[in-house]
Parts: sequence; structure tokens; C-alpha cells
Amino acid sequence: MNNTYTLPVPDQIFPLVRHLSYRLTPMLLKTSLTPNHITTISLVLGLLCAACFTQGNWMLGITGGLLLVASYTFDNCDGEVARIKKLSSEFGAKLDDMADWIIDASFFAALGYGTAQVNGQQFWLWLGLAAAAGAFIDYVVDLVHEAKKVNDPDAISREEQASEPKQPEDGLDWIIYIFHKLSRADFCIIVLILALFNVTWILLPFAAIGAQAYWITDLFERARGYHT
Repeated sequence: MNNTYTLPVPDQIFPLVRHLSYRLTPMLLKTSLTPNHITTISLVLGLLCAACFTQGNWMLGITGGLLLVASYTFDNCDGEVARIKKLSSEFGAKLDDMADWIIDASFFAALGYGTAQVNGQQFWLWLGLAAAAGAFIDYVVDLVHEAKKVNDPDAISREEQASEPKQPEDGLDWIIYIFHKLSRADFCIIVLILALFNVTWILLPFAAIGAQAYWITDLFERARGYHT
């Protein structure tokens, strides 16, 4: 049955990476790979991407950008395969979350290091580390929310929030939506485009600030969803 399963065609342009996973998932369904295997592949690709950006080299930057797109694509596929094969698990969800923050944190730290090596200015490294710290804090926010969900039967689960997303209702909701939804899904495409022009370093000052905005808006979103 899995060999003939057809995924629904994406009916929206964004996220762009969804159009890639839509084509890759049917291929993965024909293999013996489990969702956790696919998550691990995504993690390895993300770490290889980070390794490329530590060098501050244009061609390696493009390679790193392509690896990050591949990592994001596999990250989309693991959930699709889990749902189709009915292999969803709490461990798989936690592994996926951990892999996501490791990839994000390692990318920004590596980009900061590589840029500092090229420019000889440690300022860039500190920007990368600030962005990586923001990714870690957001991961901790997720862990705290999951712990609250376990202790409170009325808490809204991550799956329920994903299947029935709350529509933005006011200015704060829209800010949260833009930062926490739209900026996340196709970040890898942004990285690849910037890498092609050898200006990926532009991300560092924005990421150092934006990563903090991301976990703060995540905290607000979790709090609102938790009490809804």
C-alpha cells in the first residue's frame, strides 16, 4: 500500500520546501527507512552544512546551502512518512525537535565562525553564538511547554495546534505568525540564495536579534495556545 500511496499536491506556493518533500516522500516510502532514520539523515545533512560554512569559502557556502535545503526536505519527509506508515511516536517527535535546534544552532555558530575567520573580526562569531543561543532557548521553551502538557490534561497538544492552527486575530497574533511560521519553513532557501551571492554573513546581525524574537514570540504563542 505504501508503494502506491499518492500525497496530495501542494495547493499553495509556500512553503517552497514542501514541493520538494512532496516528491521525495513517495521514494522514501518504497524503502525500509523509518521516520527516525529520516530525521537522522536530516540531522547529518544539517551538520555537514554547518561544516561547510566554517570555512568561509564561496563554493563551500553554496554546497552548504544545498545541504541545508536537503536537510529541510528530509525534515519535512519524516513526519509525512510517520503519518502514512502509522509510525508516529513521542520519541520520534522529541528526536525531530532536538535535531531541528541542533541544525539551527550549529549553522549560525558555524556561519559566525567562518565569517570571523575571513574578516578577522571576532564580532561576527559572537553574533553567530547569540543566534545559536536563541535557537537553544526556543528549544527549552518547547520542552517546558511539553512538560506542562503532560501535567495538565486540558493543555493543547502540538498535534492539535498543527491540525487546527489558530488564525491571527490582532496585531500581536500577526507578528507571532510572521516570525514563528513564515520565517521558519523556507529559511533554507534564503540561505542558498544568499550563498550564491556570497553574502550569507548578512544573516548574522538579523539572526542574533531575530532568534531572540523567535523564542519570545514562541513563548507568547505557547502561552496563548496553552490557555485557549
